[in-house]
Amino acid sequence: MLKAPASLAPPKATTKPYQASHHGITFEDPYFWLKDPGYPEVTDEEILGYLRQENDYFESVMKDQADLTDALFEEIKGRIKEDDESVPWADGDHEYRWAFAKGAEYRAWYRRPKGASDWDVLLDENLEAEGHEFFKLGGMAVSPCGRYLAYSSDTNGSERFTARVRDLKTGDMLADEIVETSGEIVWALDSSGFYYVKVSKEWRPYLVNFHTLGGEARKVYEESDTSFFVHIRRTSSRSHLVIRSADHVTAENLVVPLDDASAVPALVRARETGHDYTVDHDGAGHFYIRSNGSQKNFSIYKAPVGAPADWTPILEGSASLYLTGMQAFEGFLAVEEKLDGLDQIRLLFPDGTSRHIDMPEPVYEVGLGTNAEFSQKHVRLGYSSLVTPPSVFDYDLGTDKMTLRKEQEIPSGYDKTGYASERLMVKVRDGVEVPVSLVYGKDWKKGAPVHLYGYGAYGLGMSPSFSATRLSLLDRGFAYAIAHIRGGDELGYGWYEDGKLEKRTNTFNDFVDVARHLESEGYASKGGISISGGSAGGELMGAVVNQAPELFKGVVLHVPFVDVLNTMLDADLPLTPIEWPEWGNPIKDKAAFETIKSYCPYSNIEAKDYPPMLVTGGLNDPRVTYWEPAKWTAKLRATKTDDNLLMMKINMGAGHGGKSGRFERYREVAEEYTFLLMAFDLI
Repeated sequence: MLKAPASLAPPKATTKPYQASHHGITFEDPYFWLKDPGYPEVTDEEILGYLRQENDYFESVMKDQADLTDALFEEIKGRIKEDDESVPWADGDHEYRWAFAKGAEYRAWYRRPKGASDWDVLLDENLEAEGHEFFKLGGMAVSPCGRYLAYSSDTNGSERFTARVRDLKTGDMLADEIVETSGEIVWALDSSGFYYVKVSKEWRPYLVNFHTLGGEARKVYEESDTSFFVHIRRTSSRSHLVIRSADHVTAENLVVPLDDASAVPALVRARETGHDYTVDHDGAGHFYIRSNGSQKNFSIYKAPVGAPADWTPILEGSASLYLTGMQAFEGFLAVEEKLDGLDQIRLLFPDGTSRHIDMPEPVYEVGLGTNAEFSQKHVRLGYSSLVTPPSVFDYDLGTDKMTLRKEQEIPSGYDKTGYASERLMVKVRDGVEVPVSLVYGKDWKKGAPVHLYGYGAYGLGMSPSFSATRLSLLDRGFAYAIAHIRGGDELGYGWYEDGKLEKRTNTFNDFVDVARHLESEGYASKGGISISGGSAGGELMGAVVNQAPELFKGVVLHVPFVDVLNTMLDADLPLTPIEWPEWGNPIKDKAAFETIKSYCPYSNIEAKDYPPMLVTGGLNDPRVTYWEPAKWTAKLRATKTDDNLLMMKINMGAGHGGKSGRFERYREVAEEYTFLLMAFDLI
């Protein structure tokens, strides 16, 4: 096992008395003080001092491996086309594209009139990012008249976006500036102003306003239930604004005609617990609705605009057919679906006929790409597989042909024939078969290092997709496996339901049993598996190392949601009320309290040996607050009985996604890979 350097003393966090009682059960938490009472402002110098000590320790440990980290970073960077650009797309009278200049960390966005040769700069993110440690573009929308660009940006990782407006004719910025938004922007058809969503001080998107250019904001919709978040979008036909208020399992949608900014939002169907639905518009007097009201794997309906609650089914899901998304076009509907877990694209026509688009490989990931024009006669798709880099295809409805528009270029070279992939089905402890995707170099031999990745939450399935960074492990003899465990939706909505609430431990057991299978079948040697996961996947990492620490050579926990019990008991945190349908409400429900307490990674740290670990976090992260990785690290270091390496790195100027620059974010990947190579003694 990778040992902590004897010459370096790791930080030791202070303990302070803290007790809490719920349902007659009292528990102690001596590291509760690491939550700054002034959050989201973090100013407590004792807390900041501890985080800096952990960062200094990380830097000191990794200093001796700086050459390896630099080499990995340059290797990964060498796979990125520095002057990359998108396939252009048409939208109204113009074409659009984005491009990276050589060496640029961020994109610049361009447009030109159809038929023109020269491109005009719409927005250069690099200029917007100047002077900021972090930058993220939220929404960006050109007004229907073509003159104004409204866009939003976040400059500290807190996901609180500021919206601004530029006059594209003069190049001047307007005085209009709106702070504390979710980032989404939808223009009125007459270009008089736009809709946006305000976030509360707790970072809850709750209020839809209409902002008149040069004028004031007018309230359009306000959500009073703190467990529901509000988002907005424009229908594909551009006729309506859709206001969606939802938690993780229940949704309610309202629509507003975009040609009447004064219109009162019309309810499509009132919220019913467990009923999730989305809305689009066919451009000819009907809404399309994708709903799980009668079939958990969703069905698609049509409803008249004048009677949006009157639904008629046009495509029904089934136990094997899972309808995951849709987009309306003039004359047809494109449907994203999974058949027995395999991605498909279906085109559904008004006469009830449909066709599927054939894909070039038997196992892949595919989804709808940038399809900006409602009347276009092609469908743009995003495609990749474990061995095929991300690609853009255009499917022509007239010829039934797929045209490759772009495949991600790997400047340093890539030959897909040098790699192979396979799909395993692993029977886990309760008899269920869990899919596993595996990719490796053609020279890989069983018993070599295996890295296993997992997530398993929120119905977010992990697709068998390509990763250019992953090649740095494959080329060093690793196999890379993805465990498609319950809690995701790879095998349908029921797969998600079987990994949440009282069934949450299925997710952890699935992952452990997949690791044991890889070991018992010789894919990995005994103790020869490293693992990683982020956010809810970081919770997974904490739970599985508590359950079976002996299985793993090294563990990476990115922004890990490890303090589940305390977080779900804190109704003032922005994400807690919306998360109760996922984890349970331990404030009101004793059974939920006991279930969460039984698996919560932080609550179940024990005095035993743990594998080497790298933990990351972000000081400004509103999703998994910085104190979760900090408390996990502090308690684990004080409790575990081994001398294996435990490091934590907190980004002091970033949030949930880490650093924002195109290249700089890969330095953190290089640090992770350095740690994994250290764990396997391959440095």
